[in-house]
Amino acid sequence: MARVDQRKRPTDKAFAPEYQGALGSLSVNSSLTDVLAKGVEELRAAEQAGERREMARCGLAVAEACRRLGRVAEADAAWKASYRAARSVDDVGAMAWALWSGGTLARQRGSLALAYRLLRLAADLGERGGDVVVRGYSLAGLAETGRIQGDYQAVGELHEQLLAEARRRGEARHTVWALEGIAQMHRNTGSYDRALALFEEAAATAGGADDRRGRAWALRGIADVVSVRDGDVERALSLLTEAESLCRGMKLSSALAYNHKMRGNVHYRAGQYAQARDTYAQALAEFQEMNEPRGTALSRLGLAKALARLGRNPAETVVELAELRRDLDRIGLRHARDMVDKATAELGVGPLTDVGNPAERAVTR
Repeated sequence: MARVDQRKRPTDKAFAPEYQGALGSLSVNSSLTDVLAKGVEELRAAEQAGERREMARCGLAVAEACRRLGRVAEADAAWKASYRAARSVDDVGAMAWALWSGGTLARQRGSLALAYRLLRLAADLGERGGDVVVRGYSLAGLAETGRIQGDYQAVGELHEQLLAEARRRGEARHTVWALEGIAQMHRNTGSYDRALALFEEAAATAGGADDRRGRAWALRGIADVVSVRDGDVERALSLLTEAESLCRGMKLSSALAYNHKMRGNVHYRAGQYAQARDTYAQALAEFQEMNEPRGTALSRLGLAKALARLGRNPAETVVELAELRRDLDRIGLRHARDMVDKATAELGVGPLTDVGNPAERAVTR
């Protein structure tokens, strides 16, 4: 079974359990391009040797590197190949890890129903195979899927449970993830002080564990809160610059695009609409290149707001916002849809018309 041996790792440092077998020496901070190159090399060697278990393990690393680099078609092919290899030798743990990768990719692509299905299967297989790590990662994936949909009541308790488990097992990387998820829910419901405290704890924990990816995401969260709560543009941009450096060092394409989207938010809140427009446009191009529907929609929303502030024809803004709301409904992102309605009220445009769906009528809030 493709199980991570936790006994041989420091409990206070972040590790990457998705890098297994011949790739087990890779760090959580390894450049994704390096991970991909090494993964492909070892995968080919395992294929030539007919080592199906090793094919599953190497294929998992290839899938994750491709996913994080925004190469979604290659990621999709890789996790499925990893699953087939694991199934062929009845390696339940490796099957669970492949399904976790596939479910995470599905969420990234906006296929939330598929994400739920694959992640539930992964959690079940992890439990059946006795692999607590993949089970925990799969439950975390389910929690994150619910969180980005805005279903905070349903997944808030699960986030807290996973945080307690991660702390008990000394899993710094998972502790950081849970702290950031809980912080984001507090931020989105207006509890800025609590959100800031949790983001700062996540950043400190990630720094102590040398988890650069986790620290980059936490810095983004801190920047968001100090921007929206305090209006501290200088500090927010400084934090985002530090986070961007970490993202670029590890070739974190998705995290970098979200960093740029947040930079656009900071400029917009400060009334710097031209800078916001340019930064949102940059983020939009990055998300579109990696076929990331959620980031694409959020960047389109920011860009639409900035263009409206810069004098765009209100009728064009209404059309854009109506299309966005329909797209977000299709993906199932409730919180993001609320953001569209708030933007409609903020900009004084509307009512929105659900083009092509006369059975629904927009409401003005």
